[in-house]
Amino acid sequence: MPSMTQPTRPRHHTAESPEGVVLGVDTHKDSHMAAVTTNTGVLLDTRSFPTTQESYRQLLSWARSFGQLQQAGVECTGSYGAALTRYLHSESVTVIEVNQPDKATRRRRGKTDAIDAAAAAHAVLSGRASATAKTSDGPAETIRMFKMAKGSATKSRSQAINQLKAILVSADPALRESLTGLSNPKLIRRCSEWQVEDETGPAAAARHTLRLLARRIQHLTEEINDLTARITTAISACAPRLLERYGVGPDTAAALLITAGDNPERMGSEASFAALCGVSPVEASSGKTQRRRLNRGGDRQSNSALYTIILARLRWDTRTRDYVERRISEGKTRREAVRCLKRYVAREIYQTINPPRQTAVTPASTA
Repeated sequence: MPSMTQPTRPRHHTAESPEGVVLGVDTHKDSHMAAVTTNTGVLLDTRSFPTTQESYRQLLSWARSFGQLQQAGVECTGSYGAALTRYLHSESVTVIEVNQPDKATRRRRGKTDAIDAAAAAHAVLSGRASATAKTSDGPAETIRMFKMAKGSATKSRSQAINQLKAILVSADPALRESLTGLSNPKLIRRCSEWQVEDETGPAAAARHTLRLLARRIQHLTEEINDLTARITTAISACAPRLLERYGVGPDTAAALLITAGDNPERMGSEASFAALCGVSPVEASSGKTQRRRLNRGGDRQSNSALYTIILARLRWDTRTRDYVERRISEGKTRREAVRCLKRYVAREIYQTINPPRQTAVTPASTA
């Protein structure tokens, strides 16, 4: 009987192979599965690499052995693939962010890491994946880490304050009355100044616990203030005019800069930034019905930051209040007017983060 063995694929670039190749990567915590395809979609090879700096160099060298590499489709560029994305960008390779494959396609074709890596490369070739990934190598990434640490510290401080007040509710009346009427800062300072006692019993345990919680709150407050100062410094370094905008503070500016990333030029227009923030209307027309619906996608933290800016302007800015009143008089609800304001603020923030580049005008030559 004739042999049913399938021909092996070429493992390296040959003279007949096209010059351009595309890399697809399915990222994981400890290893990345890579696939190389030609510009016509022919799969050349797949291989797994550990998530180390040396392995990143080996991956890139292996991919370039098949031809000229200019684009790479990478899954999870904000988590497991972040380090690989930074390395590829430093080597002048354009990284395209690839979402997970369609579930219907996955059910038909099956699921392996090699299939997902090849699907990432095909998504780049077909144009299904076209968004340039964040580089995560500048001030925006610094702000993201500081903001993450500040968020957890703020949550822990709120929890500690609630625990301190809960203990006071059930504490001995004499202890509770000695602290009645104090503001939060004075209450925390008073509890933190108590000395450690050798007594036992519920009253002594309450005093000791209040002292520990008060000192924890003070430490977390110092940590939050330090992170806020570092965030403000980083914002001033990359977008000095952002904090000058009405209603924009360090927290809201940080959320918006994180959404824009360290390479905001990857967004083709302010409409792209509005879509990232979830403030662009979505078409929902059918037949004779022409309408748009609310966009529930996008980065919800930046969407919340825009809403916070709107609340500040509605309270203090007369132009914003006049705009809302005019919109309401035209038949829109207050919510719809606020949504319109979000879109305007997103355009203003985008122009601040990514100002238009001025082209140099050469003087006309004189005859």
